[in-house]
Amino acid sequence: MVKERGRSYRLSPFRRLVTDLMCFSRQVPAATIERRMNLATLVAARQRCMPRPGWAVLFAKAFALVARSHPGLRCSYVTFPWARLYEHPYSIVALNVERQLPDEAVVVQCLIRRPDNRALTELEAIVRRYQAEPVGRLRWYRRAMAMSRAPWPLRSLLWWAALNIFGRRRCHNFGTFGLSSVAAQGAGLLQPIPLLTSMLHYGLFDAAANLDMRLTWDHRVMDGATAARLLVELERTLHDEILGELTRMRLVAAA
Repeated sequence: MVKERGRSYRLSPFRRLVTDLMCFSRQVPAATIERRMNLATLVAARQRCMPRPGWAVLFAKAFALVARSHPGLRCSYVTFPWARLYEHPYSIVALNVERQLPDEAVVVQCLIRRPDNRALTELEAIVRRYQAEPVGRLRWYRRAMAMSRAPWPLRSLLWWAALNIFGRRRCHNFGTFGLSSVAAQGAGLLQPIPLLTSMLHYGLFDAAANLDMRLTWDHRVMDGATAARLLVELERTLHDEILGELTRMRLVAAA
């Protein structure tokens, strides 16, 4: 009988990128907090909107609105030439968008500046462009693939410099907060490994429109009590500003 043998093959550029990302993300002393939110009124308002914005768009704008009055959400911990916090003047959200290449599925970063100043329809259009445009035309993807093909010593130095020297460039390259979800695949992330100061992630709605909203954050930048208050503020923002915009969208569409 012929023995079956496994095989080895080289990492793709995208897998090398993820490996580098995890190498630097695991250096972040992260903690996770959770709050169950009842979003029944928001669910109903969203259902009546055409076009219907995605949940990631709603949560990204709400979190950016919260960050207006909470500078810690726009801060990054940088280490060179001394350990300090850099505060960015506005929010930049990093949304994960899955794309299918001929030989593998990849996740591209959709970076949106000032999401709190953009309409939900505009945010949704940006995300849809990242979902539909050929991957090779996306600037983030081209830069990421170029980085992943560099030799490891050089890649390591570039990653470290981008994250630890210039706070402004760090935010422009990676964002001030991240948002990731696999709810569309019927699951929820429990404890991701974040590169940024804060990352929103959530599970699935239950029959009563309750949702477990989770925030994973860099403990060097803020503490647990602050994170808990931020989730309370996020829920209020969803029921106030975001619900109001959804209602206006429905009225405009009806008119």
